[in-house]
Amino acid sequence: MPNAVNIPQFPECDHALVQSLQHLSDQELVTLFQRHPDSGRYFTAIFCRYSPVVYSLIRHSARSPVQAEYLFALIWRHILHELGGVDIKGESTGNGSGSFTLQNWIINVTALCINQAVVPEVEAIHYSLADASPPFWCYLEQALERLLPIDRLVLVMAMTFRWSEARIVAYLRAEGEQLSATDVRVKLEQAYQNLEDALPEDIRAIYLAKLPQPDDLVEEDELAHLTDGWRPEEDDLAEVLAEARQSVPSPNLYRE
Repeated sequence: MPNAVNIPQFPECDHALVQSLQHLSDQELVTLFQRHPDSGRYFTAIFCRYSPVVYSLIRHSARSPVQAEYLFALIWRHILHELGGVDIKGESTGNGSGSFTLQNWIINVTALCINQAVVPEVEAIHYSLADASPPFWCYLEQALERLLPIDRLVLVMAMTFRWSEARIVAYLRAEGEQLSATDVRVKLEQAYQNLEDALPEDIRAIYLAKLPQPDDLVEEDELAHLTDGWRPEEDDLAEVLAEARQSVPSPNLYRE
């Protein structure tokens, strides 16, 4: 929830795992982040330390609050990708104003992203800070990329496209996959579990209270109606698969 100066507050910053790292220096946090790539707490602690700085820099650079939030998330995703290659110890051997500081590096990365990022129109953005803060969004995206294509496909159909189980069945049958509604439900449950398992353990502890069960995506028997001569009219399966390789399910997947 934004405070009086519109700087968002993030609940994960009060989590015990993140609070326990407050005493560490920037260099120590970056070193631990680089040494433990399977842990998410160190990046989350860096995010909590510098998110006010980044948000203050970008909040007036976008045409709308929705675009500002999306740009904010994109910048932190870029920081996550680049931080692993930063030689903070080597850069810190200089003297005077040329010495490396994490704050200056983050400010420079933010300025670069503001100048170069292509932010979609509001109607095309499906991201909200209220649904997922940037660290969770980043690690959820990485977890999705680790899934088998079929798991990624059914998750994206269900959570990004908001398709019912019946429509997923109809679509796959139209493409030659003979799956029943029960098969799809089982596959979805497996995909949810696999997605959670692919998240770093500490990210699960920080952001997830428990594994949610897939929503009941269909309430009536529409399978017969959809499968009776139904053929996909928009995207073919290859395009949906391509989307599945790039898309992250709605963060509502993990909301209580």
